[in-house]
Amino acid sequence: MESRRLTDGYTIEPIITGAWQLAEDHSDNRTNTPVEDLFTFVDAGFSTFDCADHYTGVEELLGTFREQYRDETGSYPGINVHTKFVPDKSKLDSITPEYVERIIDRSRRRLNVDSLDLVQFHWWDYEIDNYVKTMEILHDLKKDGKIDHLGVTNFDVRHLEELIDAGIPVISNQVQYSLLDDRPERELVDFCEEHDIKLLCYGTLAGGFLTERYLGEPEPEHPMENRSLTKYKLIIEENGSWSDFQMLLEELSTIADKHEVSIANVASRYILQRPRVCSAIVGARNTNHIDDNLRTTEFKLDSQDMKRIERALDEFDGVPGGVYIAEREDPKHANIMKYNSNT
Repeated sequence: MESRRLTDGYTIEPIITGAWQLAEDHSDNRTNTPVEDLFTFVDAGFSTFDCADHYTGVEELLGTFREQYRDETGSYPGINVHTKFVPDKSKLDSITPEYVERIIDRSRRRLNVDSLDLVQFHWWDYEIDNYVKTMEILHDLKKDGKIDHLGVTNFDVRHLEELIDAGIPVISNQVQYSLLDDRPERELVDFCEEHDIKLLCYGTLAGGFLTERYLGEPEPEHPMENRSLTKYKLIIEENGSWSDFQMLLEELSTIADKHEVSIANVASRYILQRPRVCSAIVGARNTNHIDDNLRTTEFKLDSQDMKRIERALDEFDGVPGGVYIAEREDPKHANIMKYNSNT
């Protein structure tokens, strides 16, 4: 599999395995062999994993995998684990260096590493303006050797610019970016180009909606199976009707047939070919889709494909606002979030 430069001296794969679906509180429909599955991912070439300090049980799971991998092979070079620092919303106005270091040290213990590969910083409420100060604390921990690289997640341009102006070396911004959500294109892509920041993109398959599973199917009703499907069903509704969404799936299916791939491959490949995108984060609860995910890296959409997709997208209203604005301000999106899971 091709590797892509995230920053100088650090490369990752174009497909990152997302571990949210392995969290203990995500759903009951999870693999029974998670550690064994992680070996399978690495053997197939997927050696970068995305998690977070508040994904219940996931850092511990990845740490157990790393320990077993080291015991079996003698080392674990090339296995990258990206985690997040997500302070509880209730603590945003009282964050101290001790609080930040405690959470980072906990992630290091859970993941069985001396230094975290990449810590991605999320902030719930910009009205509480401790985010620059908190990122400076993370920067100090990087200088102390506890963190290798710093990124952010769900930051818009205005607030990301404050971090850059403070001299903090941000290398990445993890954002929702898909055929159904082009908010990063409105300002963020140009800013990241100027400051050599790469995008790590989640939601490229809209929780599974951008797959054959929903082609020609009737519109599902709330409540959905899990929070992920609930979240992305709202994104579809922001764009228009279910019939509009079906027209997009039909177009993607035609392009997929042309390249002998799946709708999911086309959806992820489209994002991977956008400016400043380094990788797409594809969630996995088991190993069922490894071969399909590999195909995403084995073809490219040509200019005709891109134009056909963009014509289909012209029919959509689009998600309003900038990056993560709806999730911060619109109750129907915000109510999905768990704000205090990191005590």
